[in-house]
Amino acid sequence: MSDTQALLPWLAAPLAQGLALRAHALLLHGPAGVGQFELGLALATGWLCEAAEGAPRPCGLCPSCHLMAAQAHPDFHLLLPDALREPLGWGAAEEGDDGGKSAKGKAKPSKDIRVEAVRAAIEWGQKTSSRGRAKVILVHPAQAMNLISANALLKTLEEPAGRLRLVLTAHDPEALLPTVRSRCQRLRLDLPGAAESLAWLGEQGVVRPEVLLAAAGGQPLDAAAMAADGIDSDAWERLPGDVRRGQAALVADWPLVRLVDALQKLCHDLMCLRADAAPRYFAAAVLEPLLRPAGPAWPALAEWSRELVQAARHDEHPWHAGLRIEALVGQGARLWQTPRSPPPAVRRPLDTLGAR
Repeated sequence: MSDTQALLPWLAAPLAQGLALRAHALLLHGPAGVGQFELGLALATGWLCEAAEGAPRPCGLCPSCHLMAAQAHPDFHLLLPDALREPLGWGAAEEGDDGGKSAKGKAKPSKDIRVEAVRAAIEWGQKTSSRGRAKVILVHPAQAMNLISANALLKTLEEPAGRLRLVLTAHDPEALLPTVRSRCQRLRLDLPGAAESLAWLGEQGVVRPEVLLAAAGGQPLDAAAMAADGIDSDAWERLPGDVRRGQAALVADWPLVRLVDALQKLCHDLMCLRADAAPRYFAAAVLEPLLRPAGPAWPALAEWSRELVQAARHDEHPWHAGLRIEALVGQGARLWQTPRSPPPAVRRPLDTLGAR
């Protein structure tokens, strides 16, 4: 059994389905945070596996599987934005890429898959397989390709050289060019069941995993990433009260991107309660006290939501983290502040005959 299967048990069925397909281009799509990248790697490992005919693939034992585990297989090429290499634990950039460095050598890692990297992958795919089986290109996520990069890949998607196979991932396939979608066979990856996700999170050492699983919208990998960022279940349940009281100290160590996301989820759930709907990310028992005796009204929540959208657009700006976190929490705390009453009007004597 491969490491991917052991790590993410819900991938077993879609992996078997994907290995049974004979498409040269496969599009993995579905919600983010459920293992699209891991499934893409497992499929590539299975296609390149050198186990005996009829044996389960990937076997995890053959030289090819070991090379994939070491990120050193000569017949596997990964197209990945430089900004995702470190988070996904994938080391050096592929040959033909610049490793995220510009001419100055210190550029911020790109979130895009550049056309130069796509062309280098196409040229690589036209060469003979080193181990004589197949060649695989994994594109993750495919929506990171801009219009030029996607168009550069179209010819290869339609007529791949030799035994080249391609795997593309996307959480929103409709964001891809129709010409890209039409050249790929689709494989949908759904959210795993709650029981399976909770069992896996428990194995990862997450305490009260049901809280973080709800916080992550049912996506187990995102829940595990939250725990890795130091956000445990108790901290998540304390957040609404901390925001109401304007206490930023308890979230001072949260990554700024995580805090903005959490505040957006808090705003969403408060708006749900105002509309007599069930909250999604926080337990109702945690939020309902915030609306008694009189919590934020709908117009105030709608305005906060718009402010948080603007904050999310600039969450990677080089802010002073501490000051920015205090500002964001203070912004939320103002929703519960009682407006000051206007000063009383100055009374003048009644203009009567008796006052004259």
